[in-house]
Amino acid sequence: MATVQLKKVLLGNGETFAYRERSGGHIPLVLVHGNMTSSKHWDVVLERLDETYKVYAVDMRGFGESSYHREIEGIRDLSDDLKDWVDGMGLERFSMMGWSTGGAVAMQFVIDYPDYCKNLILLASASTRGYPFFGTKEDGTPDIGNRLRTVDEVMMDKGKTIPVQAAYDQNDRSFLRGLWKALIYTHAEPEEGRYEEYINDMRTQRNLAHIYQALNTFNISNTHNGLVEGTGKASSISIPVLVLRGDRDYVITKEMTEEIVEDIGENALFVELKNSGHSPLIDDLDQLLHQIQSFLQMKEELT
Repeated sequence: MATVQLKKVLLGNGETFAYRERSGGHIPLVLVHGNMTSSKHWDVVLERLDETYKVYAVDMRGFGESSYHREIEGIRDLSDDLKDWVDGMGLERFSMMGWSTGGAVAMQFVIDYPDYCKNLILLASASTRGYPFFGTKEDGTPDIGNRLRTVDEVMMDKGKTIPVQAAYDQNDRSFLRGLWKALIYTHAEPEEGRYEEYINDMRTQRNLAHIYQALNTFNISNTHNGLVEGTGKASSISIPVLVLRGDRDYVITKEMTEEIVEDIGENALFVELKNSGHSPLIDDLDQLLHQIQSFLQMKEELT
C-alpha cells in the first residue's frame, strides 16, 4: 500500500520548500495547490489516484510547511521556486496539475521551462488573463468600477483581504467555514475530521494579499486585462492541456475558462465536470480521477 511522506528541502533562494511524496509508481505527476490551501488539500487524490503514478504535491512559498522569507511579486516567483525544486529532485518529462491559483503557476512554468512537462492539467484554474481584484462598496458588494492596482490597496480591502486575514489571525473557524460553504463546498463537504484539518491548513497561509495581487497582475494572453498588458505567451504552450471546470464553480467563471482555451489554442481540451463546484476533489472525486487518468493514459499511449 502506498504511503505519503511530508519532506522539506532548501532552495537556492533560501526558502524552505515542503512537499508530499507518495511512494511507488513510475509515471511522475506534480500537483500544485491553489489559494487558501496547500499540498494537504490534495490528500484525497494522493489516497485514490491509480498507483502507477509517482505523485508529488508541493507547498508553494508562504503556504503549508514552506517558508515565506521573501515576499512574492508575481506568479513567476512561485513558478521559479517550482523550477528550483524540480531541478533538485531530478524530475523531467513529468505531468503537472494546477488547481485554481496553481493553474496560473503551472502555466507560467511550462511557458518559461518548456522542456520539463509533457502534459498539463488545469483544474478550476485562474485565467490566462489573471483573476481581477476589485474594491468593495460600502454595502459589502464588489465595486466592479474600482480595479485595485497595488498590493497596498489589496491589503487594505475591507471586503476580502482584511476579514480573511483576521480569520486566519484570530482562528475564526466559523468565518472560514462560512466562506468555503458559500464559495467552495457548495454541495458536498469533507468529512468532519478532514474538514478540521483543512481549516488548520488554511491558517498556515502567510501571503494572502500578495497572492491576490499576483493573480490580479497575471496576464499571459495577447490582450490587456484591464490592469496590465499581456505577454502573449499562452499560445506558446505546445504540450497537451486538459482544462477542467465544474459546471457550478462560483470562483472561476465560465468566461475565464473560455479565455484559457482561446488563448492556449488547439492544444487545449476542455471538459466540464458535472455537478461540481470549485472543489471537484470533494464534490465528485471519482469523476475527477476518471478525467485525469483517462487524459494521462491516452497521452502515455501516444508517446
